[in-house]
Amino acid sequence: MSRSTFTTHTVRVNGTQLAYTDEGEGCPVVLLHGHAYDRSMWDAQVRTLTRRGWRVIAPDLRGFGDSEVTPGIVYTEEIAADVLALLDHLGLGSVVLVGFSMAGQVALQILAEHPERVAALVVNDTVPRAEDAAGRRRRHTGADAIIAGGMAAYAEKVLASMILAENVERLPDVARAVREMIAASPAQGAAAAMRGRAERQDFTATLRAWDGPALVVVGEGDAFDGGAAEVMADLLPRGELAVVPRSGHTPNMENPADYDAALTRFLDGLA
Repeated sequence: MSRSTFTTHTVRVNGTQLAYTDEGEGCPVVLLHGHAYDRSMWDAQVRTLTRRGWRVIAPDLRGFGDSEVTPGIVYTEEIAADVLALLDHLGLGSVVLVGFSMAGQVALQILAEHPERVAALVVNDTVPRAEDAAGRRRRHTGADAIIAGGMAAYAEKVLASMILAENVERLPDVARAVREMIAASPAQGAAAAMRGRAERQDFTATLRAWDGPALVVVGEGDAFDGGAAEVMADLLPRGELAVVPRSGHTPNMENPADYDAALTRFLDGLA
């Protein structure tokens, strides 16, 4: 279950029930969580942004948190369609879209299909390329391991990659929150999303074509980045790059002060 401290709202879209946070008033910012996380990863940012006059929507994506699980395989396109249906339910046209890791790819899927729904884009610690054959095999093997071994074992295995290895000791509360969030994620949901990510499209052309405001954020020690953030910022015609110090793959939780400063500078620039 989601560990969010905010009120849980629910809606049925595309045959599944989604849970979501909806706080504040003003222009809408949509925060999309990563794989095996839930919307609680954004609680600090919900507080920051609502205080600064933004309306913040943060869903639990299909298969995670308090949302329903679809076993088998869930494609990036399906998760993107769920987000769009939620926005339709809320009567929202274009929004500031913030996607972390897996959901950075979901945000890019939305951008590719419906650029008119994206007022501004924030891509956070993600990779825009499609998987090659070896990557697809790794995803499917990883999904098999999740089903076989369970989420607690998966959480222990990936913790030192999801946050900076030194932060496991330096930030025990953050490490515990990340470990518990991943361990609480439904195994069938996590495996289905991992299989779907194996088949995602390449978003290089989408980035190159987007001429709206865009921010790429990455933790300086992100174990999964491999230079992807810099490439994305260069591809985006109006792309900005923010590197968050003393953080790995989850900078909004590892170093929320610097992460929020980068995000709010970008958002203030839109106003």
